[in-house]
Amino acid sequence: MENRILVIEDEKNLARFIELELKYEGYKVVTEYDGRDGLNRALTESFDLILLDLMLPSLSGMEICRRIRQSEDMPIIMITAKDGVMDRVSGLDSGADDYIVKPFAIEELLARMRALTRRTGKDTQDTLNHKDLILKSKSYKVEKDGEEIPLTKKEFDLLKMLLENKDIVLTRDRIIEKVWGYDADAETNVVDVYIRHLRNKIDPDRPSEYIETVRGTGYVIRT
Repeated sequence: MENRILVIEDEKNLARFIELELKYEGYKVVTEYDGRDGLNRALTESFDLILLDLMLPSLSGMEICRRIRQSEDMPIIMITAKDGVMDRVSGLDSGADDYIVKPFAIEELLARMRALTRRTGKDTQDTLNHKDLILKSKSYKVEKDGEEIPLTKKEFDLLKMLLENKDIVLTRDRIIEKVWGYDADAETNVVDVYIRHLRNKIDPDRPSEYIETVRGTGYVIRT
């Protein structure tokens, strides 16, 4: 099951950038641009972590944080352009677990998110499920109906990427970058070859049951 992230940020370009980067990393993302709408989402839906801007229309990030803390303990990272000591202290005192200042590198944000979910026990990325498939990242195992499916490392990494990005069509180039590496000297048709191997190992009688081909683009696992 993917971690579900709520982004409350009124700068739409920044919000969209964060959303795309998080989805690329396998997170499920919900975005709100208004403080009051964001608070309503946070209190009525389940999230593993909230990325919360300090300055928002309708309701400030600090007030949102205070209200969430009255009933919820989900991890909150405050995002703001203010980097004064008192601003950071006020954000943490209002209930935020961590604080990151704009502009920031996405790698730093991702590292802070991983560290926070580890500390709070909210990191659920180890086991990924789809229909009767179970992928276990730490033990490097894939099972179907309780039976282990032997996969090569590349096949495992390819299936993991698809499961982490359910309902997102992944291009061949993007798969190569993620599974083979940015510097890999690999043709795009190598992806098609590995998809075929993967399908045959998962279910040779129904090769497209799990992994869907999007003609001219790439591949996707649909929920």
